[in-house]
Amino acid sequence: MTKTYPFTAIVGQEDLKLALLLNAVNPKIGGVLIRGEKGTAKSTAVRALADILPQIEVFENDPFQLDPARELDFYRECMLTVYGQKISSPELVKTVRRKVRVVELPVGATEDRVVGTLDLEQALKKGEKRIEPGILAAAHRGILYVDEVNLLDDHVVDLLLDSAAMGVNTIEREGVSFSHPAHFTLAGTMNPEEGELRPQLLDRFGLCVLVAGTRDPEERVTIMERRAAFDENPAAFCGEWERASEELVGKIESAIALYPEVTIERRFLFEIVSFCLDVGVDGHRGDIIMLKTAKTMAAWHGRREVVSADIEFAAELVLPHRVRRQPLQEIGENVKNLRGKNDPDRKPEKNIQKH
Repeated sequence: MTKTYPFTAIVGQEDLKLALLLNAVNPKIGGVLIRGEKGTAKSTAVRALADILPQIEVFENDPFQLDPARELDFYRECMLTVYGQKISSPELVKTVRRKVRVVELPVGATEDRVVGTLDLEQALKKGEKRIEPGILAAAHRGILYVDEVNLLDDHVVDLLLDSAAMGVNTIEREGVSFSHPAHFTLAGTMNPEEGELRPQLLDRFGLCVLVAGTRDPEERVTIMERRAAFDENPAAFCGEWERASEELVGKIESAIALYPEVTIERRFLFEIVSFCLDVGVDGHRGDIIMLKTAKTMAAWHGRREVVSADIEFAAELVLPHRVRRQPLQEIGENVKNLRGKNDPDRKPEKNIQKH
């Protein structure tokens, strides 16, 4: 079995790691876009996330990753459509627990591969729907990862936008259609030198992180040492980081449990609005995602109340890609300058795990 580089062994890139972890705690944040030069652990971090994600309950052998507690009717229809199996006794259906999945969408994926395909001959001759589930079925209740998302075909981008907005994927062919749930967290990586992202898709990412290679010699040496050790003996290297990974899993699960209890004072809602107005954000999506991110930050740090530091850090992740009048890098700096405007000595808690 191929080993994945451990998430907890990634050196630096604290904002990147925290953005991914916040989405693991609260998928309703809406995913993360990771922008930066090559060789800065963008893809490594997303792929490594799979090993520390929490567990969910699913139906056994279900290609649609449906929720047994809420989507039994969909399951019955899907099993009939995919396998021709009629579920007459739902209480006998087996369920299993497994980790949330990170499903990768290749840049060159066709529409059929993304959406799924329908056997038209079966439908016309026998009046029965038979489908082959696509990537969006596998990504339901999980993370859909797109490397080089800015290079995706425009038609595939439109499919992702529709599914992300509706939470449903529809397979259609010659007037025959089939729909299934498709709620997923979108994680994308890109190198801005290779082209920008369509504004419609850019706004669908809840958070945006700008990453760059570290200039600290000590960190660069540590990166080399850890990568060399992993390449030489992946199993032994992963074993060294297993305990740290388990602790991080526990912290994610604790934050998930705490999040529903987190409250925010109304005055902090005005602070969120102030951030959005100060940088000229269009619409209200930025305000709403800032609220969700700030509450998730509080839960991540074990608090039941949001503080200004949560809002300030949320602004750094939520706002830069929502302002299109300036380059993202410049916008990011402007957002940082707004942080702490009421208390310049206050800094948000950003550390994930120290080793």
